[in-house]
Amino acid sequence: MTAPASGTELADTRKPLKPSRIIAAASVGNALEWYDIAVYSFFAVYIAKVFFPNHDASVSLVLALGTFGVSFLIRPLGAFILGSYADRAGRKPALTLSLSLMVIGTMMIVLMPSYATIGVTAPIGILVARLIQGFAAGGEFGSATALMVEHLPNRPGFAASWQFASQAASSLIAALIGTLLTSVLSIQQLESWGFRLPFIFGLLVGPVGIYIRRHVPETGAIRAVIEGGAQNFPARTVLKRQKKLVLLTIGVLAATTCLNYMISYIPTYAIHTLKLPASSGFAATMMAGIVLLVVTPFAGHLSDKFGQLRIMIPAAVLILLLIYPMFGFMVAVPALGTMLLVLFFMGLFKACYYGPMSAAMASIFPAETRATGMAVGYNIGVTIFGGFTPLVATLLINSTGNALSPSFWVIFAALVSTVSLVILWRRMGLR
Repeated sequence: MTAPASGTELADTRKPLKPSRIIAAASVGNALEWYDIAVYSFFAVYIAKVFFPNHDASVSLVLALGTFGVSFLIRPLGAFILGSYADRAGRKPALTLSLSLMVIGTMMIVLMPSYATIGVTAPIGILVARLIQGFAAGGEFGSATALMVEHLPNRPGFAASWQFASQAASSLIAALIGTLLTSVLSIQQLESWGFRLPFIFGLLVGPVGIYIRRHVPETGAIRAVIEGGAQNFPARTVLKRQKKLVLLTIGVLAATTCLNYMISYIPTYAIHTLKLPASSGFAATMMAGIVLLVVTPFAGHLSDKFGQLRIMIPAAVLILLLIYPMFGFMVAVPALGTMLLVLFFMGLFKACYYGPMSAAMASIFPAETRATGMAVGYNIGVTIFGGFTPLVATLLINSTGNALSPSFWVIFAALVSTVSLVILWRRMGLR
C-alpha cells in the first residue's frame, strides 16, 4: 500500500498565490457539475413529462431518473482518461477540458426539443447530454482536489473542503431557483419552458470558469513529476499497485455521496410520497444547502488542527443511527417545518463528514497518481452510492410500499463508510 503523501511533497516551490484564487479555479467546475445534478434531480418530475412521457407517471419518472443514473456509469471512464491526463500533462489543462465538456452537455439540455416535437430522439439526446456531463465530471474531482491541496499544503483540509462547499452553494442556488420558479410559474409553464431556465443560468457560468482556470498556474508537485519524466500510464499504476487505496476511497465516499443525493431527491420525495407542495421540498433543500455552505469549510478547518478522521468517524456513526428516525419523522408529520428540521440535521452531519474528506482522500495517494486515484475511486463511489440513489429510493418505495425505505440505502452506505474509516485509522495511521 502506498504511504500517505507528505506535506513537503505537496508544496509549490514558487511564491504561493492567494488561496481565494486557487479555490475559485478549482471549485468552479465542481460547482457547475453539482448545480446541473441538483437542477436535473429537482426538476425530474417536469423533465420526465417533457422527454420521457408515459401514461403512468411513475414509469415516466423512473425513466428520467434512470437516465440520470445511467450517466454516472461513464464517470469512471472519464476518471481514468481525464485523471491520467491530469497526472501526465498537469491539473490545469485537464480541468479546463472537463469544464468545456460540461458546458457542451448543459447546452444540449437547454436546446433539446421535447418528445412531442422530435419523438424518441429527445430522450436519446438527453441521455447523450448526461453522458457527456458524466464523462467530464469523472475527471473533475481528482484534478481539482489535487490542485487545491498541492497549492495550499499547510491547509489541505480547509482548501479541499471548498470542493464540497461549492457543491453546497450550487445546490442552494439550484434550490432557490427551484423555489422561485415553482412558486411563480404554473405547472404548464414549467413543463413547457420553465424547467429550462435553471440550465440556462448554469450555462452562463461556464465561460467564466474556463477563463479562470486558464489563468491559474500549475502546481509545484505535478510540475516536478512532469519535469522528472511523467509516467505514461498512471491509470495502470493505480490499477496494479493501488487497488486497495481505490477501494478505501470508494468506501469513504459512500455515506456522504448517498446522503447528498438523497437530499437532492427530497423535492421529488415531497411531491410524490409526502404529497406536499413542490415549494416545500425546495425550501427544505435550501436549508440543507445553507448548513453545508457554512459548516463544511469550518469542519475542514478543524480537521487541519485535530485530524480528518477524528471528525469524520463520529459523523458517519450519526448518519448510520439517525437517518431512519429522520425519515420516520417526515412521514409521521409531513409538513414544511418537519422537513426543514430534518434537512438541517442531514446537512449538519453531511458537512462534518464532507469537510475533511477530500484532504483525507488526497493524503493516501502520491502526486504522480493523485488525480487518477482520487478520480477513479471517487467516481466509482459516486456511481454506486450517488447517481442511482434517487432511482433506488423510488424503486424501494414502489416495491415495498414503505415510505421509510429510502433510509435503508443510506444506512448501508454509512456502514460501508464507517468500516472504511476504521481501516484507514488502524492500518494506515491516518487521524
